[in-house]
Amino acid sequence: MARHITVLLSKQGAMFSSFYPLSAFIAYRYAKSNKASQNSFVSFINRFSVAGIALGLMALIIVVSVMNGLEGQLKQRILGIVPHIELATPLNTQSQVVGVTASMAFREAEAVVQSRTDLRGVQIHGVEPNAMLMHTMVANKLEQGRFEDITPNSFHVVIGRALAVKLDARVGDRIRVMVAGASVYTPFGRMPSQRLVTVAGIFDMGSKMDDKVIYMHLDDVNRLLRDPKGEGISQRLFLGDAFNYLAVVEQLTESFHIDAAQIKTWRERQGPLFDAVKMEKNMMMLMLLLIIAVAAFNIVSALVMVVTEKQGDIAVLQTQGMLPSTIMWIFVLNGLFNGVKGAAIGLLLGVVVTLQLNNFLALIGSPLALSADGSGLPIEMNMVQIVSITGLSLLLCVSASIYPARKAMKIQPSQALQNE
Repeated sequence: MARHITVLLSKQGAMFSSFYPLSAFIAYRYAKSNKASQNSFVSFINRFSVAGIALGLMALIIVVSVMNGLEGQLKQRILGIVPHIELATPLNTQSQVVGVTASMAFREAEAVVQSRTDLRGVQIHGVEPNAMLMHTMVANKLEQGRFEDITPNSFHVVIGRALAVKLDARVGDRIRVMVAGASVYTPFGRMPSQRLVTVAGIFDMGSKMDDKVIYMHLDDVNRLLRDPKGEGISQRLFLGDAFNYLAVVEQLTESFHIDAAQIKTWRERQGPLFDAVKMEKNMMMLMLLLIIAVAAFNIVSALVMVVTEKQGDIAVLQTQGMLPSTIMWIFVLNGLFNGVKGAAIGLLLGVVVTLQLNNFLALIGSPLALSADGSGLPIEMNMVQIVSITGLSLLLCVSASIYPARKAMKIQPSQALQNE
């Protein structure tokens, strides 16, 4: 009977090895069997390492997807208001710059707005309403009023909801705008340029810029700054991807010979904020990768015990002519198979939990309305990023398997069989 089983196993091994290397066949049998070792402690460590890899990868996928979503929301809310690129010397309108979707005449000035109840410092953006409606989110985020009501010589403005609350202003109310940069000297002293304007709309981007920017037609801003000819007008460029600003700046300086000093980008104002968000995301990824690394290196202890326990089997394989490199690959692939099991479970759970995260938060009674539409956590799954994380997890498992595999390769058959 024993001989029959041996012959049967030999036939199975021959069939398997005709498609796969012998080392992969043996490693697969070790990884597949729930009783690969008679030592229950070794089996426990194996299961613990697989579970650790799965949980770590699941947590990493969830956290990275949420951080990507939050970064995307921040990008929309902040960079939907701040000009992507501003040129002091306007380009020829026929010029084509890769990455630029549109451009418009633009002017910005520091000002103070005054209502019946409060006084606030703001930035006035002189804009062309049609271009704003087509290429910015802020023009489509009006809670009240219409952006089209900003017309020349109307002195209508659109303000943010946060600023409207602070000024206690509503659509149709009049507020005073004062610009110190265009002041004149009078018998009563220096007087800033000022004008009563009408609130034509209120937008809500849900960003920290909502109470710092007001929009007015470009012609009205020129009149307010006592520059009716618009000699101080610059050009605002809208980018398809605001994070691609460096490539656009390089084109402007090299291909169009524009002095870098005449180019302003969003990085000058909001760069530190996005750097902080990026650093936070990277640090969280690093911490979770360390959790995966700890789980992966549990494979070391499990495989060392398996190598110690299988010394007799290794010695027999060596006496039958198996090369040391083949023996090493048995245990490297054994560790890889454990990593594949953990990574597959973690990848599946991570994707499923991420897709159902908002439903789960609502189920436990703690929903988080952080999306622009208030629907819940913003989630952005980057498949390239997820595949890279999974591949890195498997690489850690392979790295953790090298030491015990090399130890198995160096076993001397004479000593091992003598101990048996």
